[in-house]
Amino acid sequence: MSGRWSLRRRLGLWLALSVAALWLAAATVAGLVLRHEIDEVFDSALQEVAQRVLPLAYSELLAREDGAGTHHMPPVGPHREFITYVVRDAQGRVLLQSSDAEQMAIPAGLAPGFHTTPRLRTYTEAAVRGTVIVTTAEELDHRAAAVGRAVMALIWPLVALVPIALAGVWITLRLTLKPVLAFRHAIAARGRGNLAPVPEQGLPEEMAPVAGAVNALMERLRGALEAERGFAANSAHELRTPIAAALAQTQRLVAELPEGPAQERARAISGALRRLSRLSEKLLQLAKAEGAGLLAEAPAPLAPVLRHVIADLDRRTDRAGDIDLSITAEGGPVSDLDPDAFAVLARNLIENALKHGAPDTPVQVRLTADRLEITNRGAVVPAERMAQLLRPFERGPTGAEGSGLGLAIAAAICRGAGLALEIASPIPGATEGFSAVVRFPEARS
Repeated sequence: MSGRWSLRRRLGLWLALSVAALWLAAATVAGLVLRHEIDEVFDSALQEVAQRVLPLAYSELLAREDGAGTHHMPPVGPHREFITYVVRDAQGRVLLQSSDAEQMAIPAGLAPGFHTTPRLRTYTEAAVRGTVIVTTAEELDHRAAAVGRAVMALIWPLVALVPIALAGVWITLRLTLKPVLAFRHAIAARGRGNLAPVPEQGLPEEMAPVAGAVNALMERLRGALEAERGFAANSAHELRTPIAAALAQTQRLVAELPEGPAQERARAISGALRRLSRLSEKLLQLAKAEGAGLLAEAPAPLAPVLRHVIADLDRRTDRAGDIDLSITAEGGPVSDLDPDAFAVLARNLIENALKHGAPDTPVQVRLTADRLEITNRGAVVPAERMAQLLRPFERGPTGAEGSGLGLAIAAAICRGAGLALEIASPIPGATEGFSAVVRFPEARS
């Protein structure tokens, strides 16, 4: 797997993290503002209770028959008092208090105004020249709990927001980057002989120049490949004609000369010219294999091409009897490989097997729906030599004549057409021989 991150993943992750961070920051600031506002509201409530209790307490004290003792104000119903109060005289004696005041332990001797103790927030109000003092109190834990609940009410939606934000960002990025992804797939589909221009419609402004540059590059590449193919075609014509003429003259010279050293030298020249002719043909095949034009416009069956190759080999070498051909009942693969390229591929593999196989043993040629497999009996190729056989002019441990280009041409065609070429020695499941397998992918529509 590639360790690279896609642009969609990076943007999606960072946008989701940014939204979450901004939400947390906003919740923090809102919590601080909320705490300040809650403090003001509760302080106002303390002051309001003190100012309401003070005249009521004074009236209650005047109406009492005995001026001594502490009077508890009974609760109207069962409830929890968040704000309590206590009324004292100038000497600090408790005259009146709410039902939960004793539990709060409101301190005495506080000056008028707001005060904060480790447990309480208090407000003190004095009247009648300081003879009646009312102190209201509230626990700080109550305020903290109220602020905490409010802040959590802001933070908890983040749990649901993050997945929703991720989904929304992913959908948005997918729709936004769809033209870019299509552009990427269009570039990935190029190669293997497909040098058609990449569509530029629908691309964002930032990507349009890239598409133009890619199309310009492919146009230059197409021109270079066409020039290369033209050179190969012209070279084939220019080389074959003089070599064929020289070979014909040499063969005539062999026929006219009497037996002797001169005729033997003429035969040697004729053999050298035939080898040169075969070498030039192989070099031209290699040049075409390493160029372009390896794919056809439409998929076509390969079985008729293989039969034609074997029939042509029989006409030239009279060795069709050494080939055991097997084609599946379905008729073999239907591939977008150019028929001429497949003919060159099959011919080189079969010729290589005939040339280097053990005498009097047939070459097995099997064509199935997804592969071409060619095997021959013979000496085992050492493992350290296997990879080198796919290079030009490399040969295995054999005394047969050859240029060392057959497997190199087959490998170049497979590489350019996107096929897989697998070679093995010995044959899988055997103790000798050599096998070459070409695997065909599903034909493109």
